[in-house]
Amino acid sequence: MINGEGKYIYGIIKASQRREYGPIGIGGRGDGVYTLCYQNLAAIVSSSPIVKYPVTRDNSITHAKVLEKVMEEYTILPVRFCTIGEKEEIIIEKVLKSRYQEFIDLIAELEGKIELGVRAFWTDMDAIFTETIEENPPIKQLKNLLSKETNIQRQYAGKIKIGQMVQKALEEKKKKEAKELLEILKPLSLDFRENRVLGDMNLVNAAFLVAKEREHEFDQKMQELEKVYGERKKLKYIGPVPPYNFVEVVVTW
Repeated sequence: MINGEGKYIYGIIKASQRREYGPIGIGGRGDGVYTLCYQNLAAIVSSSPIVKYPVTRDNSITHAKVLEKVMEEYTILPVRFCTIGEKEEIIIEKVLKSRYQEFIDLIAELEGKIELGVRAFWTDMDAIFTETIEENPPIKQLKNLLSKETNIQRQYAGKIKIGQMVQKALEEKKKKEAKELLEILKPLSLDFRENRVLGDMNLVNAAFLVAKEREHEFDQKMQELEKVYGERKKLKYIGPVPPYNFVEVVVTW
């Protein structure tokens, strides 16, 4: 991509008239965000230097806030972060015109649907480790035997073995509890994506595509689950957000 000034693309919507969303563009210059239209399809853009924006917290938030502002009124197709076209004419020709039917069909498919994010995590790992040992008789038995062992080498080998057994049992426990949560929420959604979780405490990082008319039902179920889980397990509930997990427009120039 050449240096100079271009147009940063945030998303694609169905619209035929120019709309302006204020000086909220990426880059910190106060660039105005507006619609660039072709027939009844529009790209959400702002002026920007043609640069590689780092995926910092500020840049990611700015990109997301533009999408969230637009989705208050429109079904939006998110475009991959840091997609910059050289000129308006090129964006119209290579994005809106050449992929017109693809985008119209995608928007129709997502009309009336929202993305809701759910994360779940254990709050007290000491308690979870204790639970895991209590639920697994072979681990308890080996631990009891080890408490009577006097040979240092066998003690060391036994501790390693217990650690391995606990880790395996913990992974199985995590999968079981994650599956239980997902099975409760999946019937309330049209589709879902399960994302990778890292660390012992984290159980679920999932996105649900939900019909707008069922958002309240989903909210109620989340509130019920929070009461059931109490302090043992916490839920983080995010949304509605643009459908990042279900569509991402990638533009190649």
